Amino acid sequence: MSTLPSETAWLCLAVTAALGGLVLCQLKKSPGQVGRKVVCLAGLWGGACLLSLSLFWGLILFSLSCFLLYIYLSGQELLPVDQKAVLITGSDSGFGHALSKYLDQLGFTVFAGVLDENGSGAEQLRRTCSERLCVLQLDVTNPQQIKDAYSTVVQKVQNRGLWAVVNNAGILGLPADGELIPMSHYKQCMAVNFFGAVEVTKAFLPLLRKSKGRLVNISSMGGEIPLLKLASYSSSKAALTMFSAIMRQELSKWEVKVSTIQPGGFKTNITGTSEMLEKLEKDLLDHLNPDVQEEYGQDYILAYRRILTSFSVHSSSDISPVLLDIRHAISAKSPLTLYTPGPGTYLWLCFFYFSPTGIFDYFNKKFLNFDVNIPRTLSMPKWKNEVM
Repeated sequence: MSTLPSETAWLCLAVTAALGGLVLCQLKKSPGQVGRKVVCLAGLWGGACLLSLSLFWGLILFSLSCFLLYIYLSGQELLPVDQKAVLITGSDSGFGHALSKYLDQLGFTVFAGVLDENGSGAEQLRRTCSERLCVLQLDVTNPQQIKDAYSTVVQKVQNRGLWAVVNNAGILGLPADGELIPMSHYKQCMAVNFFGAVEVTKAFLPLLRKSKGRLVNISSMGGEIPLLKLASYSSSKAALTMFSAIMRQELSKWEVKVSTIQPGGFKTNITGTSEMLEKLEKDLLDHLNPDVQEEYGQDYILAYRRILTSFSVHSSSDISPVLLDIRHAISAKSPLTLYTPGPGTYLWLCFFYFSPTGIFDYFNKKFLNFDVNIPRTLSMPKWKNEVM
């Protein structure tokens, strides 16, 4: 009788080791950041079980955790490509351009929607990708171009259907205090980042329902976290995030799966060219109330150049985590509803949701370091403010 607990413990240890091996094998079939995060959490949980409980009960609980983890990872296996057709908006540069190339290499039939079909990004896709890739003129703010793109896709896919739509097209606008951003900038961000994605989604949903496919919306960490100087951009991405959450529930009855990608800081061309930034700067100054301009001061208003430099410093040039997560959202048997590629992105989201507002605001300002300059009126001595 005295040997029973010891034998049982050894049996539990063997079962745990076997389940752990199955989990690791299953992990290899699920590329990307998802599986690794889950396994790290499981490892921490297992260590806590073994340290806080007796060896016997710790192994029992950890074995059960490994079994549940194996079931979860089984749903993360990737479906075969089989030349599945995918539409990607905003493929001129950045995530969309890299994703078009990546999925084409994997064997997908890619419809790369671009803002300028004669631009350098479109020409590079035609030159470097396979014949399966089709470049589409697709300004997401132009309803006629969306209709034309739909007609082209239907003609080419025929009975194969469209497997996935990736709403990637987006603009950043000019980083500035929310009071300083012209209404035209707010409307432009909403038109591209939100209304464009909604209209593309509505146009292509009949094809996704037919294939029981995937809708993937590229939002932003700014869609959840109040990032300073990005009121117009973050507001539009917050709208897209909520749209995704609602569509995920409404489309579940059609077996269409919806995922939201909220990347952290990555170096892309979302800020636009220097000519575009100069135009946005001129538009901001032209529409600014003289009293407001006087109070803030031109040096403070035009500090966006330093803000963009700060963005670049805190951004990663390796966008492969984003590509892997989008591929997982498109191909996994049971894709996640939310992906947060990027160093520290998920931790920053957790910090925002669980920390007191005052603490978050303090670290948010310190981390972004945007308020080195202060508005002209606030920088003046108190007696001068009173005279004014």
